[in-house]
Amino acid sequence: MTPAAIEAQIFALLATRRDGATICPSEVARALVPPGGPWRALMPQVRQVAQSLAAHQRLRVTRRGVPVDATSPGGPIRLGRQGPLSR
Repeated sequence: MTPAAIEAQIFALLATRRDGATICPSEVARALVPPGGPWRALMPQVRQVAQSLAAHQRLRVTRRGVPVDATSPGGPIRLGRQGPLSR
Protein backbone atom coordinates (compact mmCIF):
# COMPACT_ATOMS: atom_id res chain seq x y z
CA MET A 1 0.00 0.00 0.00
CA THR A 2 1.41 3.39 -0.90
CA PRO A 3 1.62 6.26 1.57
CA ALA A 4 -0.36 8.36 -0.92
CA ALA A 5 -3.23 5.84 -0.91
CA ILE A 6 -3.29 5.83 2.89
CA GLU A 7 -3.20 9.63 3.04
CA ALA A 8 -6.04 9.87 0.54
CA GLN A 9 -8.13 7.43 2.56
CA ILE A 10 -7.51 9.31 5.81
CA PHE A 11 -8.72 12.57 4.30
CA ALA A 12 -11.60 10.89 2.44
CA LEU A 13 -12.92 9.45 5.71
CA LEU A 14 -12.45 12.75 7.54
CA ALA A 15 -14.37 14.53 4.78
CA THR A 16 -17.42 12.43 5.62
CA ARG A 17 -17.37 13.53 9.27
CA ARG A 18 -18.54 16.72 10.89
CA ASP A 19 -15.98 19.37 11.79
CA GLY A 20 -14.01 18.37 14.87
CA ALA A 21 -14.82 14.67 14.50
CA THR A 22 -12.05 12.09 14.49
CA ILE A 23 -11.49 8.66 13.00
CA CYS A 24 -9.73 5.55 14.21
CA PRO A 25 -6.69 4.40 12.24
CA SER A 26 -8.35 0.99 11.96
CA GLU A 27 -11.14 2.59 9.91
CA VAL A 28 -8.51 3.67 7.42
CA ALA A 29 -6.90 0.24 7.25
CA ARG A 30 -10.26 -1.54 6.90
CA ALA A 31 -11.28 0.78 4.06
CA LEU A 32 -8.12 -0.09 2.14
CA VAL A 33 -8.56 -3.87 2.02
CA PRO A 34 -11.38 -6.11 0.78
CA PRO A 35 -14.00 -7.11 3.37
CA GLY A 36 -12.43 -9.63 5.73
CA GLY A 37 -8.97 -8.77 4.41
CA PRO A 38 -5.80 -8.44 6.49
CA TRP A 39 -6.36 -4.86 7.67
CA ARG A 40 -4.34 -5.31 10.86
CA ALA A 41 -1.19 -5.76 8.78
CA LEU A 42 -1.65 -2.18 7.50
CA MET A 43 -1.89 -0.58 10.95
CA PRO A 44 1.84 0.22 11.39
CA GLN A 45 1.92 1.85 7.96
CA VAL A 46 -1.28 3.82 8.64
CA ARG A 47 0.24 5.10 11.89
CA GLN A 48 3.48 6.05 10.11
CA VAL A 49 1.60 8.03 7.47
CA ALA A 50 -0.52 9.69 10.17
CA GLN A 51 2.62 10.69 12.05
CA SER A 52 4.17 12.15 8.92
CA LEU A 53 1.01 14.17 8.25
CA ALA A 54 0.99 15.37 11.86
CA ALA A 55 4.65 16.37 11.64
CA HIS A 56 3.73 18.51 8.62
CA GLN A 57 0.76 19.96 10.56
CA ARG A 58 -1.77 18.45 8.16
CA LEU A 59 -3.38 16.07 10.69
CA ARG A 60 -4.01 15.93 14.41
CA VAL A 61 -3.17 12.70 16.24
CA THR A 62 -4.49 12.36 19.79
CA ARG A 63 -4.87 9.89 22.62
CA ARG A 64 -7.62 10.83 25.06
CA GLY A 65 -7.66 14.31 23.52
CA VAL A 66 -3.93 14.91 24.01
CA PRO A 67 -1.61 15.22 21.00
CA VAL A 68 0.74 12.22 20.68
CA ASP A 69 3.18 10.59 18.29
CA ALA A 70 1.11 8.18 16.19
CA THR A 71 3.85 5.57 16.23
CA SER A 72 4.38 5.52 20.00
CA PRO A 73 2.92 2.71 22.10
CA GLY A 74 0.31 3.45 24.69
CA GLY A 75 -3.14 2.64 23.44
CA PRO A 76 -5.68 3.76 20.87
CA ILE A 77 -5.25 6.98 18.96
CA ARG A 78 -7.62 9.17 16.97
CA LEU A 79 -6.99 11.08 13.75
CA GLY A 80 -8.57 14.44 13.05
CA ARG A 81 -8.28 17.54 10.97
CA GLN A 82 -5.96 20.26 12.19
CA GLY A 83 -7.77 22.83 14.30
CA PRO A 84 -9.94 22.71 17.41
CA LEU A 85 -10.75 19.21 18.60
CA SER A 86 -14.38 18.49 19.42
CA ARG A 87 -15.71 15.44 21.14
